[in-house]
Amino acid sequence: MNEPLVFNPLDPAFRIDPYPTYARLRAEDPVHQAEFGALVFSRYDDCLALLRDPRSSSDGRNSTAYKEAIEQGTVDSEMLIMEEPSFLFLDPPDHTRLRGLVNKAFTPRVVERLRPRIQTRVDQLLDAAAEQGSLEIIEDLAYPLPVAVICEMLGVPVEDHVTFREWSRQAARSLDPEEALSPEEQEQRRNVIESFRNYFRGLIAERRKNPQDDLISALIAAEDEGNKLSEQELLSTCILLLIAGHETTVNLIGNGTLALLRHPDQLAKLRDDPSLAQSAVEEVLRYDPPVQFTGRIALEEMEVGGATLQKGQQSVILLAAANRDAAQFPDPDRFDITREGNQHIAFSFGIHFCLGAPLARVEGQIALSTLVRRFDNLALETEAPEYKENIVLRGLAALPVSFTPA
Repeated sequence: MNEPLVFNPLDPAFRIDPYPTYARLRAEDPVHQAEFGALVFSRYDDCLALLRDPRSSSDGRNSTAYKEAIEQGTVDSEMLIMEEPSFLFLDPPDHTRLRGLVNKAFTPRVVERLRPRIQTRVDQLLDAAAEQGSLEIIEDLAYPLPVAVICEMLGVPVEDHVTFREWSRQAARSLDPEEALSPEEQEQRRNVIESFRNYFRGLIAERRKNPQDDLISALIAAEDEGNKLSEQELLSTCILLLIAGHETTVNLIGNGTLALLRHPDQLAKLRDDPSLAQSAVEEVLRYDPPVQFTGRIALEEMEVGGATLQKGQQSVILLAAANRDAAQFPDPDRFDITREGNQHIAFSFGIHFCLGAPLARVEGQIALSTLVRRFDNLALETEAPEYKENIVLRGLAALPVSFTPA
């Protein structure tokens, strides 16, 4: 007899392998009433409907829980962060205005021009691993690559990349709900966000005096052009771009390497045919996405999947569950890098479709295809790799592999 069906992302066993729970949710209770009050959606069509519906808000300040906390004076540290949200947690028109200012830096055309520099950086990282004779995917490849790229785009000096790498690792948990964090972790989250703000205040002041050919200078220029950006918006946008600009890619490269090593036939296909790099990354994004779920708040009463969301009620959209819905993907639990018609929603959908998707895709394509080409006999050093404690951004804490340099 099955255990009672519970969606509990705080359960360590769930974090290691959430997919059996997702399968049960889709089959037994596709609109699941969670113990914490939200409705949890797991079917592809329902998730897509919520993501594209303008009545679904990304601004947590529209939730009944937030409004009640304000009235009762019980605002927690997570809610205080909402007072200075990035555009990830805003609705139009502010979302439209802020996203529009940074969007041109992440278009596919602009990102394609970064491809040679990304390739050079991957080659350097794998050269270093070959010299030391060992490779820990997360520490030696998945973290340093996207940190270097986004720092360079923003204009963060090279000497600060290592500091940012550690801060970003800590700040990634800022997307997790308050109840997922211990009091110490909540304090750490507040401190690291404040460290980011202080750092960027200094860098912004420097760029005001000496503009460079970087994204921070471009945002300052936009701010000066008629109050398109406030100082607080400038700070929150820089922090968002840094965290979102690399933490998801870390998980994409780590999860992708793990999937390939657990499916040697697919790894062999990619090694034999580098042109499969693009479809391989799309399949990794579908099969084991870096972002497991996202949330929305109903701006008015609305019907989705046969259920009613009340105004102010929160919904949890299980992107990872939707990506394995057999109604959308044939044989959804099979990892197939040649899969066609792969309309996954790993990067969300609608107005909040991931701004950095083109960059993450190119970094993933280059990292995974170069890794399997450069190193023969890649093998896992452990069958049970350790996962980070993050629940929204699900990824590996470490992935040691063995290899024979090609």
